[in-house]
Amino acid sequence: MTENQKKLVQIYREKGMSYKAVADSLSVSINTIKTFCKRNGLGGVRTGTAGPGDGMVTACKCCGKPVRQNPGRKQKRFCSDICRNKWWNSHLIDVDKKANYECICEYCGKTFISYGNSNRKYCCHSCYVSDRFGGREDAGE
Repeated sequence: MTENQKKLVQIYREKGMSYKAVADSLSVSINTIKTFCKRNGLGGVRTGTAGPGDGMVTACKCCGKPVRQNPGRKQKRFCSDICRNKWWNSHLIDVDKKANYECICEYCGKTFISYGNSNRKYCCHSCYVSDRFGGREDAGE
């Protein structure tokens, strides 16, 4: 475990989180958490029922640094925009792209996939330019 994770384990256990809740929030084995807690006097019965969303501090999914949470707000998962972008760029397979639309180009008639825009007319910039600015014989009339 990293030093940041060790600090977070201490914070979480002092807030009364269970071994499983701490392990889930830090993405570490529950046995690793148990061993660390018992060696550092953080074992025993938990005193509260706080979860990761209830506490004031969670771990950044990218670097593991502590992330302060605001009560009554959506839970923050990253310590900064840099970490957020870094994590998502390295986990592109986790992105759920549901907004794929199959369209037909008005100029060349080719079928293409448009992400996020169901009303797209052209498959590429050259088809757009050709259609708008001289692709047809009747364009100048």
